[in-house]
Order: sequence, then C-alpha cells, then structure tokens
Amino acid sequence: MKVIQILPELNAGGVERGTLEVASHLISHGHEAVVISNGGRLVGELEALGARHIALPVHRKALSSLLQVGKLRALFEKEKPDIVHIRSRAPGWLTWLAWRGMNPQTRPHLVSTVHGFYSVNAYSAVMTRGERVIAVSESVREYILKNYPKTNPGIIRVIHRGVNDHTYTHDYKPSDEWTAAWKSAYSQLEGRIALLLPGRLTRWKGQEDFIRLIARLIEQGLPVHGLIAGEPHPKKLAFLDELKQLTRTLDIEAHISFLGHRSDLRDVMAISSIVYSLSLDPEAFGRVSLEAMALGKPVIGYDHGGVAEQLRVVFPSGLVPVGDIDAAEATTLHLLKQGGTPGSVAPFALSKMLDATLEIYLDLHRPV
Repeated sequence: MKVIQILPELNAGGVERGTLEVASHLISHGHEAVVISNGGRLVGELEALGARHIALPVHRKALSSLLQVGKLRALFEKEKPDIVHIRSRAPGWLTWLAWRGMNPQTRPHLVSTVHGFYSVNAYSAVMTRGERVIAVSESVREYILKNYPKTNPGIIRVIHRGVNDHTYTHDYKPSDEWTAAWKSAYSQLEGRIALLLPGRLTRWKGQEDFIRLIARLIEQGLPVHGLIAGEPHPKKLAFLDELKQLTRTLDIEAHISFLGHRSDLRDVMAISSIVYSLSLDPEAFGRVSLEAMALGKPVIGYDHGGVAEQLRVVFPSGLVPVGDIDAAEATTLHLLKQGGTPGSVAPFALSKMLDATLEIYLDLHRPV
C-alpha cells in the first residue's frame, strides 16, 4: 500500500509523533509512507525513517487555503495512494474537498482521526467524514456520537494512543552526560523533590493550578521544586508572563522553573518524583501522562477525559476531582510519604495502536 498522512505541520506534539510512528510502522511492513504538511522540526526525522515528506501550506485557516484543493487533487492523482489519512481540520477540509471531486471508483480510501474535543460546528464536522473514523479514546467516541449524530457508529474505531514500552520502562535512567548537564543547568534542584507538569503553556492546561499547588507544599516546609515543561504559542507569550507573575505574587519564584520546549522530556520525567496532568478541559487522550507511568512515575491527574481512562486502568490512586487543588495536595502528600508505582501500561502499548491502525488501512484496501 501507499498511505498519505496529512497534517498542518511537523513540529512537536502528540499528533506529529503519532504520524511518524505510523509512517515507521508502514515502512517496516513493506508499505510506502508519505506525509504532507507545511514542514517543521520533525521533517528530518521522518525522512530518516524512509518516508517521504511533501511540503504544502495546508496549515492555514484562511479562504486563500482553498487554492490548495486543486493542487492536492492533482497530487493524489499523480501519487495514486491507496489511503489518505487526515489528522487535523484545516488540511482535513482541503483533503476532503479534493477527494470528493475525484472518481469514486479510483480515488483513495479516506481515513480520519479525531484527536481532540474540537469545538462543535460545521468546521469540525469534516473529521467525521472519513470512511473510517478513528477515535483516540472512548471519551472521544462519545463526543463524536453526541455532537455528530449523523456519523455512522459502525465506522468509528477506538484506538488509544500508544506508548513505546521498549523506550519507556520502569528501569530507564538518563545518561551520565545528560544528568551532569541537567545538574549544571538546574543547580537549584539540588536536594529538592522535582514535581513536573508537562504540556503546552495555555490557560486550560492547568499551569496556574500547579503553581498554586507548589505554593501550598512550600508553605508546609516541603523541599519541592516545580518544573513546568512546555512553550506557549508565539501569539500567546503574554500567558507565560502571567504565570511568572503568579510565582512572584505567591513568593515562590525560586521554587518554579520554566523549562520551555524539551526534546528530552523522557529524561526530565525520569528525574521527577511525580508527574501531573491538571488540564481544566478534558484531554482527548493525554499521551505524556501515559509515558510517565510507563517510566514508573506516579501521575496525579484530573478525573476526566482520556487521562482518566488511563489512570483508572494503570494508577487509579492518582485520580483527583477536576480543579480540586485540595485533593491534588492531599494526594501529593500521600505519594511523597507512602510512594506509589503505576501498574502495567500494556493495554496502551504503541504496538497495539500501530497494528490496529494498519488493520484499518488493510481492511479498506482489501478487494471487496
């Protein structure tokens, strides 16, 4: 088979990482993998896998992007893929419009993945128009059926995002070189307990709750240090300033480190005592929390969305009510005193995700 995946850009993120993993899996099984995007920092890594990247400006949410429809249709007719897999709304619309205008007898099969709880409107509805619609969690499946009732339940397939249980293991330890560099860069953590909140810097991801939680723990005299890993969107830099101001207001500026984007997040999680998922809106899945538990790290997460699905299976004692900082504090204190180790992440293994995705492609590709 030849499979084309299409998404806005190839920078950091769960969608992007999953795109590379699927491409690698296809290649390892003798298929051809192509990705269309506007480019980004992961293009080199994608091409090193043996996949091809085609750069097109499919990322813009603008009427001018409709100029790409004809280009995409011509590209599909030239490449003759068996499957086209859309992973985001803006390129999804361009792809669907291009695909709809092709001969139904010869055009590729169309697959879509609903990666999140998109705003409910006609713009988002395109993600339910695949011949197969992948939902990344049971929560997302329920969202689709509730908000897009015209979607045939029979075409929806729940495939949880997967964690590489060979890369993320309980016995993983960062290299001596990494550890030395980390200690040099963050000497303020010497003798402190590292608590980590990873995620984009955006208001709903819970950084404010995390900072207030750290302030409470400091007030109790606990030697903790909060790590916030992630970067804001270039247009939302003001939120980073707000967070830094909050640390000053609470007089804990010395006890919080803003790490920015990290390509070494696995190592940062490995040296942290607890990892948090405090998103105020439900995560569609929440891949990083699963990776943390695969490393053997206890995760404290708000009880909703895909993260709650994981925690109920792997580490139920880490669940706390949404927005309940009192409960997050109590659970943190308990874990710091008593400890806690997550169970097996095997139900969410990357291999299961990849095999299930490949099976969808093959099922569509097989002659009727």
